Amino acid sequence: MSITVTIGEKEYFPEVKKIQYEGDSSDNPLSFKYYDADRLVDGKPMKDHLRFATAYWHTFCGKGNDPFGPGTKVYPWDNPNDPVHSAHQRLDAAFEFFTKLGTEFFCFHDRDLSPEGTNVQETNDLLKNFTSLTKRKQQESGVRLLWGTANLFSHPRYMNGAATNPDFNVVAYAGSQVKSALDATIKLGGENYVFWGGREGYNSLLNTDMKREMDHLAMFLSQARDYGRENGFSGTFLIEPKPMEPSKHQYDFDVAAVASFLKQYELDNDFKINIENNHATLAGHTFDHEIQAAYNYGLFGSLDINQGDPHNGWDTDEFLHNIYDAVHIMMVLLENGGLGSGGMNFDAKTRRNSTDLEDIFIGHINSMDTLARGLLIASNILKDSSYLKLKSNRYSSFDNGDGHSFEKGEVNLKKLAELAQNSSEPDQIMQNSALFCTMGSFVPNACKICQQVRIQTINNDKSHM
Repeated sequence: MSITVTIGEKEYFPEVKKIQYEGDSSDNPLSFKYYDADRLVDGKPMKDHLRFATAYWHTFCGKGNDPFGPGTKVYPWDNPNDPVHSAHQRLDAAFEFFTKLGTEFFCFHDRDLSPEGTNVQETNDLLKNFTSLTKRKQQESGVRLLWGTANLFSHPRYMNGAATNPDFNVVAYAGSQVKSALDATIKLGGENYVFWGGREGYNSLLNTDMKREMDHLAMFLSQARDYGRENGFSGTFLIEPKPMEPSKHQYDFDVAAVASFLKQYELDNDFKINIENNHATLAGHTFDHEIQAAYNYGLFGSLDINQGDPHNGWDTDEFLHNIYDAVHIMMVLLENGGLGSGGMNFDAKTRRNSTDLEDIFIGHINSMDTLARGLLIASNILKDSSYLKLKSNRYSSFDNGDGHSFEKGEVNLKKLAELAQNSSEPDQIMQNSALFCTMGSFVPNACKICQQVRIQTINNDKSHM
């Protein structure tokens, strides 16, 4: 379904028209240089490889506040004295943005769509009303919901967690909020539903029964799953890892921790993993490592696209613009079958000192172009270079003979010892060990793999001149 530009009662970005692909010779900042949505890459439109989504929260709710000062951004859709009217205007602004930018999906927290009321019933009624309004916007525009979620971390009631809170009354409140958010996600045709345990963790073990809290978390997720399935949600439940911040230690530390948790509590048939770049780096991993790990566990779900600042130790949520990271990401995705029902959600924000409305467009455009360029380079590497052959040859000793028998489980430890005794010292063969170096080391004398990436990058650049 094509995307139709949708304007509400007021046009919030009158100076911005629908963003078009103009090629890398264009000097228009409000145009795509590499992202050509319908261009076929490996037989599939670029838009289907990338499945871009806009994050409702950073884009329309984030004011640029930080621990050292209040927000700097004054949005024309905000009225601090009338949060309900502001939510109406924000919805108009959001769909105008989605449709002018051309992102086919969006993601939201319940509190992004509608404010809290004076009690649970009023809060739920507000969300139901705004869900109906959003549904009409979807029908007018063709924009779809990648995933919904409940904000179980911002309100002071959740300062000690939501599902893991030591006060059962808070757990019950969280359950009500998730039920309402799931209802909204189902009505809007969401393909996924996300849980991010921002405060599901601890600051001190001295006052924490970790086992009990994790049991409660598993119970809570099981109940959410059961409710969703009973009420028509056929999509994927996603857990988003992050090691810390705001909690000192969060139970969804990284992909490996989440995989272990899901398998321990037998939730892995319904839940998969939503991976965020900046969260991966905070856990001491690269983005591509976490993506590959999720594929290895059979738990790959979706991606939150951003990057961090290597000089900072916190979640900066910058727009991804590192082409080397983009190539790494796309190499892993293409080798493993792509996004499936997941997508690339821009969980990224303009900087505190970036107050022009057009900057929101430019941040998204730059990141979309970076990923599109990464897709083109990765596709060329896989099709036109010896990358796959070099990688396969590294493990050629397992393709036949005793190595192959070992892989099939036919060689025990005693047999391994016998084989070692009857053979000479293994030759120190390179075995393309430089595969492990970063593709970011694009230097003339780099390893064979890096040279292949470098060549393909240069060729890609030339093809767009």
